[in-house]
Amino acid sequence: MITVIYFWRIEARRAPLAIWHMAIDRRKLKKDPTIRFFKLLGTGTGQTFTPRDADPTLWGLVATLEESTVETFDSREVVAGWRKFARSEARYLAVPISSHGLWSGNQPFEVNSELAKNWNGEVLALTRARIRWRKNLQFWRAVPPVISSLRGAEGVKTAFGIGEAPLGLQGTFSIWRDSEAVRTFAYNGAAHVDVIRKTHSQKWYSEELFARFAVLEVRGSITSDK
Repeated sequence: MITVIYFWRIEARRAPLAIWHMAIDRRKLKKDPTIRFFKLLGTGTGQTFTPRDADPTLWGLVATLEESTVETFDSREVVAGWRKFARSEARYLAVPISSHGLWSGNQPFEVNSELAKNWNGEVLALTRARIRWRKNLQFWRAVPPVISSLRGAEGVKTAFGIGEAPLGLQGTFSIWRDSEAVRTFAYNGAAHVDVIRKTHSQKWYSEELFARFAVLEVRGSITSDK
């Protein structure tokens, strides 16, 4: 299995079309027998993980597929539909080298243990969490220092927020120089370590997942006028 992640940059005036695709594409993807797991994603700055962070010009899709079907999937209706009105597209092909936790009750990423031992190239990190509603305020107050430290972390190349819904289902997408850079941030960054401690002691999340991937191929890039 391989994980493919798309991001599409669109013009802000096309946001209603993107929202429409978020609704209809879910049904189409559920019917695709080659897909083991998928999520359609909105994005944001990640500064507060509230609706005011939302970026209506950047949308995404993460899917787990049989490796032999990637190029066929790339030309199918869903991807082609976004491509028709996107200003730019980025596609990441990645193999899981570490995954802990669940996403919508599933463990969607099958770790390649052999690659995990030997990989020294770029790493893609995905985090996501289902925040307990009564814990949202505590979570929002704790996030800004973590995001600031993430953006300034040694070895991070890009980082932004992702989400399946405006509230309660939040996460991050980031690209790192290597696995060591990710580990250094995760276990030595004071703000991040403090939030992890509070996450467990105060039970902020009802579900969470952290996964790292070996980046095999990057096609295209996400441009922005911001």
